[in-house]
Amino acid sequence: MKRWVLGAAVLLLSTAACGSGESSGSEESKTLTVYAAASLSSSFEEIGKQFEADHEGVKVKFSFGGSSDLVAQIQQGAPADVFASADTKNMDKATADDLVEGDPVDFASNTLEIAVPPDNPAGVASLEDLAKPATKVVVCAAEVPCGAATQGVQDASGVTIKPVSEEQSVTDVLNKVTSGEADAGLVYVTDVEAAGDKVKGITFPESSEVVNTYPIGALADSKDKDLAQEFVDLVTGDAGQKVLADAGFAKP
Repeated sequence: MKRWVLGAAVLLLSTAACGSGESSGSEESKTLTVYAAASLSSSFEEIGKQFEADHEGVKVKFSFGGSSDLVAQIQQGAPADVFASADTKNMDKATADDLVEGDPVDFASNTLEIAVPPDNPAGVASLEDLAKPATKVVVCAAEVPCGAATQGVQDASGVTIKPVSEEQSVTDVLNKVTSGEADAGLVYVTDVEAAGDKVKGITFPESSEVVNTYPIGALADSKDKDLAQEFVDLVTGDAGQKVLADAGFAKP
């Protein structure tokens, strides 16, 4: 009987210890979900690695896309901790619905640039060239920040572009150009920089008429608001700003 009682006690202690270990492991492992504009992909992935290195046991998960699509997902209850938009308009939608914790912070700005294949088969040299009927141009849809910027540039310059397609993110526009499906696309300066020798960038003076400001904020429904705010602080701090500057982003 004594042996049976002793064995049962050992078994109970062993089970309790195992249960305690599993619980501790799950508490230490965390995932921070960041919704960010497609044009931030390369920069935020680098910033995410820095964040993970500084926060043991934390994994940063990104969802990149058009800002209008991302804010719609957040409004519909998609689980996220941080939102970074390529314009203030879509961030305003989130703040209007009380989805952002505190006030968003402007952390970068961007302007448009023409991207063409390296051999520039259509001979594009200016914004006016994009209006030529024979030139296959791809732009962002109007509801996406890069699309709104494209429309703003057209309004300011008087140049009317008739694109062969309108995409839901700046990344999709760039892909159309790099795949040879388009003669030119209107993307951000930073996208041309990130594409390297896959495209040739053509600057145009009218781009200065429309500058997109990027805001970021921790979300009110985040399961770890302190951790979310720490990511925001990294992006807006010296380390994050250096990464963004190296990618071609300007100050807000």
